[in-house]
Amino acid sequence: DVLQHEIEELKHKELALDQEIAQIKAEGYSLEELENHISLLHEYNEIKDTGQMLLGRLAAIRGVTTKDLYSEFDLDLND
Repeated sequence: DVLQHEIEELKHKELALDQEIAQIKAEGYSLEELENHISLLHEYNEIKDTGQMLLGRLAAIRGVTTKDLYSEFDLDLND
């Protein structure tokens, strides 16, 4: 019974994804563009995470908060 429920949930997710893909195609985007965009977002997030780690280490060395370094390096807290 639990397995059947999981199968039904996966079918619903597959249908929802198929609908999203159809909508993306209807908007003029190709799946290749979408995959490239996702890949670039992953790369951006990895670079951002590395930057956050470095800021954290520098803040620890200086004995300040990471937030204190944002203004020094002209960074936006919302980034």
